[in-house]
Amino acid sequence: MNTKNLVALSLLVGMGAVLHAVVPGFFLGMKPDMMLTMMFLGIILFPDRKSVMLLGIVTGLISGLTTTFPGGLIPNIIDKPVTAAVFFGLFLALRKFQKSIVSVAILTAVGTLISGIVFLTSAYFIVGLPGPFTALFAAVVLPAAAVNTITMIVLYPVAQTIVKRTKLTQQSVSH
Repeated sequence: MNTKNLVALSLLVGMGAVLHAVVPGFFLGMKPDMMLTMMFLGIILFPDRKSVMLLGIVTGLISGLTTTFPGGLIPNIIDKPVTAAVFFGLFLALRKFQKSIVSVAILTAVGTLISGIVFLTSAYFIVGLPGPFTALFAAVVLPAAAVNTITMIVLYPVAQTIVKRTKLTQQSVSH
């Protein structure tokens, strides 16, 4: 992992943190997690194990510190590294289709659903949920999956263009 990659990942995490902090909680203290989109974008642009784990840990900490969910710090710290690892595994499994906007959109939706399930399950066991699991999943996770997917459809082509023009990375996958 080189300095340029770290700077780019830091910028993505920073943008995600701002988005996460300004989006208000709207259903029992839960809100769509826009940091996920930035984490997924970082994994797609810098697909190596060190970057993925770094992104998962840092995103979990920052997301946990800015959450409006009661007791959401630890569930976020659990959720993001798990989600990052699963997303990376799915990304590698779809190696043939990695640059397709359709596969990136599907991965984002699936990754958001996985994140929601891991977060809600860990919150349930650690701090309890402020409402029924299914209600929270339907009211927050499903809309977040839609918002994150649309956001990724808009951001991914822009990020691809920037990466190509700046020669920031060579889309090589390192396991």
